[in-house]
Amino acid sequence: MQYLINDRVLIRGIIQAFGLTTKLLILSEFSVTNTDDKIEITDAPAAAEASEYSYAPTDADVPGERDAGGGAAGVKKVKLRLDVKDVVRKKRDEPDADDGAPIILYEDNHLLVAVKPQNMPTQADSSGDLDFLSQLKQYLVKKYNKPGEAYLGLVHRLDRPTGGVMVFAKTSKAAARLCEQIKDKDGEFEKTYLAVVSGRPNKSGKVEHYLAKDAQTNTVTVVPASMEGAKLAQSEITPISEQRGLHLVTVKLITGRPHQARVQLKTLGAPIVGDARYATKGKQVKSAHLALWAYRLTFAHPVTGDKLIFVAAPPEEFPWTLFNTDGLIDFVRPVGNN
Repeated sequence: MQYLINDRVLIRGIIQAFGLTTKLLILSEFSVTNTDDKIEITDAPAAAEASEYSYAPTDADVPGERDAGGGAAGVKKVKLRLDVKDVVRKKRDEPDADDGAPIILYEDNHLLVAVKPQNMPTQADSSGDLDFLSQLKQYLVKKYNKPGEAYLGLVHRLDRPTGGVMVFAKTSKAAARLCEQIKDKDGEFEKTYLAVVSGRPNKSGKVEHYLAKDAQTNTVTVVPASMEGAKLAQSEITPISEQRGLHLVTVKLITGRPHQARVQLKTLGAPIVGDARYATKGKQVKSAHLALWAYRLTFAHPVTGDKLIFVAAPPEEFPWTLFNTDGLIDFVRPVGNN
């Protein structure tokens, strides 16, 4: 069986979540061939199933030098433990005993990476609804049988309608270091969203606007830079594909203003599908959920310094099902027969 990584570097810790999945694979030994456009990995023993998500980095995780005994040019023997979720999707009508439980992508003594559901607040608000931070704290209390409340540091947020990958800190030290990465515009902390929009944005690449938030109406508008309270919002927008007048785009946030992606895309003439708040009547396309998904999160581990990349696919529902979103992920599996 082959597994392809569409990059020139095998990055330890890359984990992909495909929403509702059924099993986890542990791959223990690989033969790695580095070509110009991809890295091919062939697992030597059959992959074994595991019961829960885990990642146990060791010194053997890092691809070593080519075997001194020789071998084909460009081929390295690597012993690597890398836990990733299988891409087999659960049928929508299939019952699941874990429905309602948080989807955990990665956990160690310092970090917790999970997928926030859509329409759940990141932290407690006036609605009184269960929030994601509290849900994850409950998960930690239950898993580790902790007395009282577990510590979990909130270092970034997703708007309530938006789902996708988030990282939380399990120690104050990790929280402080992650916050430093976020504040550094040239740092390693990167959030990238997928969005389906009505119409093609009239500008792509780096876009800049000044935004102001009305706290009473909880809405954000584009304002002149000279206006009091105006804050610079910067994003990188890349159109990917088009289907039936709808466009799939990626939005990489450089700054993190409230409703930033939604307001910037609307200003560029391409409001997000399902965005009843910001879409104009002539451009509004209805859907069950806001078609904005935090699909990729990259940062440096606050203790080891390793670069970590986490990718979660959007839900299997309109309008996402119009597009091949699997083609945007870094880790594609499987190729060949099981």
